[in-house]
Amino acid sequence: MAAVLAVPLFGAVSAVAVPAASAQPALSGPATEFTVLAKDVQSIGSAQQAIKAAGGTVLETNAAVGLIRASAPATGFSERVSANRAVFGAAKAQSIGSVPKMGKKAKGDAGVEKEGRGGASSKKADANKAVGMDPLDDQLWGLKSVRSDLSRTKQPGSKQVKVGVIDTGIDGTHPDIAPNFDEADSRNFTRDIPTDVNGAEVDGPCEFRGCVDPANHDDGGHGTHVAGTIAAAANGFGVSGVAPNVTLVNIRAGQDSGYFFLQPTVDAITYAGDAGIDVVNMSFYTDPWLYNCQANPADSPAEQAEQRTIIEATQRALNYAHRKGVTMVVALGNQHTDLGAPQPDTTSPDYPANSTHPRTVDNSTCLNLPVEGNHTIGVSSFGPSQRKADYSNYGLEQISVSAPGGFFRDGFGTPWYRTVENEILSTYPKNVGVAEGNIDADGNITEAGLAAGVKKATAADGRVGYYQWLQGTSMATPHATGVAALIISQYGKKSHGEFGMDPDKVQRVLEGTAAKIACPVPRTVDYLKEGRDATFTATCEGDPSFNGFYGHGAVDAYAAVTRGSQYLK
Repeated sequence: MAAVLAVPLFGAVSAVAVPAASAQPALSGPATEFTVLAKDVQSIGSAQQAIKAAGGTVLETNAAVGLIRASAPATGFSERVSANRAVFGAAKAQSIGSVPKMGKKAKGDAGVEKEGRGGASSKKADANKAVGMDPLDDQLWGLKSVRSDLSRTKQPGSKQVKVGVIDTGIDGTHPDIAPNFDEADSRNFTRDIPTDVNGAEVDGPCEFRGCVDPANHDDGGHGTHVAGTIAAAANGFGVSGVAPNVTLVNIRAGQDSGYFFLQPTVDAITYAGDAGIDVVNMSFYTDPWLYNCQANPADSPAEQAEQRTIIEATQRALNYAHRKGVTMVVALGNQHTDLGAPQPDTTSPDYPANSTHPRTVDNSTCLNLPVEGNHTIGVSSFGPSQRKADYSNYGLEQISVSAPGGFFRDGFGTPWYRTVENEILSTYPKNVGVAEGNIDADGNITEAGLAAGVKKATAADGRVGYYQWLQGTSMATPHATGVAALIISQYGKKSHGEFGMDPDKVQRVLEGTAAKIACPVPRTVDYLKEGRDATFTATCEGDPSFNGFYGHGAVDAYAAVTRGSQYLK
């Protein structure tokens, strides 16, 4: 059954002046989805009427930011509707009605970095009862790095703190996720896309009638891995998370294939504000542009307009969620670049297939979203040695804190070099493991799965859970999100009948209690001996209190729950 959107749908209202018919471009081509952004939220009705007048059909409206999903012929509509004063801009989304093709799902890493090889909870305030560790926790070096093993003796997290995972979904049936999973508040804002406009496979065949996955399902694996790091239950089984008692809410915006398109992403962010979510984890960038530029000369006028629409809609959504009390923790990215001096972009647009073209990125007019958006907490990644991970983005401009994200090539010259144990172990949906060939139909780990380090845990009552190793700033971010959830659990208060905490105060505690880490000596680090080329070479700027590799420092759960009050004075 399709999840119900939290944003209302509006019909057309008063008529709006549009250009004369003779001045409008002809409409042609197959029915295509567009995202149309109203000039402002007061102009939504006029923008809806403009869509109809331009030959389109309104499908859905996000009233929080004025983003409207519409259907119209592929050619001519964007120019027609953008000419109306009530419209900020329009962007082509995807073709409607592609015929599903049989075959294995696309498992590309566009929009989600995959560097590695590899029941509703109570809303009542709960006692902060100390919890222990789980059997596989001794392999979670990241959990120990953020000192969750100590923090849980004082504050393991409160069930009334809700953490939204904006990702590819959460497997709510996983034995380590189920105790903390809130299915009632979970939503899926995506539809599976079998093929793109060129007939190339995107998500593959739809698994469920209507091509909308249930709100407790994950066909990508990325979101479930993130969720486990945040809040896998400390239940004597498998692994536990940084904040093992908080509530997990699936707010799905990512396709099975890993793409995060504008409309579902904006819908997910604004839903977090409407649903009273305390913290969201965003380990992605918004497709199809790695950097959204205002007017990059390498892009066509239509592409420039699309990127301006993405920037404006995303900023509105982030502002809305922040006003509603949502703390937003975002991955810094895996392009091994200083976000204040970005390298050329050779991967955009990444959708549809084969549409990329090289672009020089102007830092002053281009944004990587959502991490370079308003009110976000940017997280970089380090390995077990606390060395900046080779892939991790960095730089003084966007970083807030750092966290364990895995570094497969850490420990050069030691037995740990190029081992999966340098990465982050977390929850793995069985269906994804089967699709990837790591688990067989009988639930046994295959030779490929064993080689990738996939783990299986079986409880006395027969429940089975699987776990995989991954690395990326996607894996660092949930460590920071978990600490943010503990901060709210410890210092949050009730206001107007709702429990929560000002996001700016959460950020002050998170940054203030982070463990300071100085830049390496020398400050310029290369990864040549690890087999990386010179583009990975990075220079750390700043001092121990704040620098481009570690921000304000490595997140520290124990310090946050024991010393955080001093940052609230």
